[in-house]
Amino acid sequence: MILLRSFVFSVGYYTGTLVLMIVFLPILMLDRNVLPRCGYVWSSMLRWWLSVVVGVRFEIRGEIPSGPCLIAAKHQSAWEVIEFLRLLPDACFVLKRELTWIPIFGWYISGNRQIVVDRSGGARALKRMLGEAQIALKAGRQIVVFPQGTRVKPGAAKAYQPGIALLYNHLDVRVIPVALNSGVVWGPNKFVKVPGTIVLEFLSAMPTGLDSRQFIKDLSARIERATVELVDEGRQSAGQF
Repeated sequence: MILLRSFVFSVGYYTGTLVLMIVFLPILMLDRNVLPRCGYVWSSMLRWWLSVVVGVRFEIRGEIPSGPCLIAAKHQSAWEVIEFLRLLPDACFVLKRELTWIPIFGWYISGNRQIVVDRSGGARALKRMLGEAQIALKAGRQIVVFPQGTRVKPGAAKAYQPGIALLYNHLDVRVIPVALNSGVVWGPNKFVKVPGTIVLEFLSAMPTGLDSRQFIKDLSARIERATVELVDEGRQSAGQF
């Protein structure tokens, strides 16, 4: 039954995404300021579909930030990207350049003024990222960063990348850590989705004035500690104990 539900969800997920991208294409060409609303519609549709077909429940904890800030989030699945489009409709994501090469999807990334990073670009790429981040913050947008740089399955370890420390040190703005347990239900690169409760938690802002090494140490400790607790909670809700 889980395999069947996962298959039905995937069919609806990819079909619905493609249809909406085509429907919204004229908006991309005519009025890019409406794109955040398109993202909200897409996110809400997929959230509903995951709930109805797979039986996933959702819980958002902590205070959803408003105004310009950095969101430093744990990354376990595609779900949190989708959910942030609903929670923070005008958010700006720090994304790898390769995503812009995907037909149609890449157009939306460019049209919605995301921060695209060439991971092979070295110092010049980091400087460009910093400049684009400053522009986004001046426009009042939140910036979502996944400090580990990729999806990491629950329980696995991966270092936090220095880019988040660069942003912290050069931008006079709050850094909000985010913990979650989405990988329990929707694992990275996994076809099977299982019933359970996904929890996303906004933690309190990081203190200012830390040096880069201490900032990354403290940020990773806070996110990982909260994530371990949420993963244990998620596994209980999914009957994985």
